[in-house]
Amino acid sequence: MENVILVNEHDEEIGIMEKMQAHEKGLLHRAFSIFIFNAEGQMLLQQRAKKKYHSPNLWTNACCSHPRPGETTLQAAKRRLQEELGFETELQEVFEFTYNAPFDNGLTEHEFDHVYTGTYDGVIKPNINEVLDYCYKSMEDIQQSLDSHPHKYTIWFAIAFPRILDWWKLKYAA
Repeated sequence: MENVILVNEHDEEIGIMEKMQAHEKGLLHRAFSIFIFNAEGQMLLQQRAKKKYHSPNLWTNACCSHPRPGETTLQAAKRRLQEELGFETELQEVFEFTYNAPFDNGLTEHEFDHVYTGTYDGVIKPNINEVLDYCYKSMEDIQQSLDSHPHKYTIWFAIAFPRILDWWKLKYAA
């Protein structure tokens, strides 16, 4: 059984709850999303595994999950990046956002999401229980695909992408 950290709208901890129960009740909890880029500025995307409890087969950012009680979001981000994609890299928090998205299966993602970025050009060893496929894509290709096929992407990715694109333009396109 895995627990998540319940938070208020200021990301202040207000309790602990079993992960599925928090998603069934749609309670606000702490989460993180990691966006990884290669040296050319292309973004690493992953296609979620078919057996994920929501958003299976959809494309999304490199990694996302929830910190465990007693774990910082950065510690959790580094742990999950290793667990899902089999590598480590330096991560930097670039912004936060909150979203509330119900799914067809009765679950709701209501998250206070800490967004991290990093750079990586090495070997990727995906966990087949988490990742169906992965690739690096240019920001332009991702934007075009999001515009023409939004149903192929996770809801949180679609929400975060415009802000990541703004950040990317300052870092890579300058």
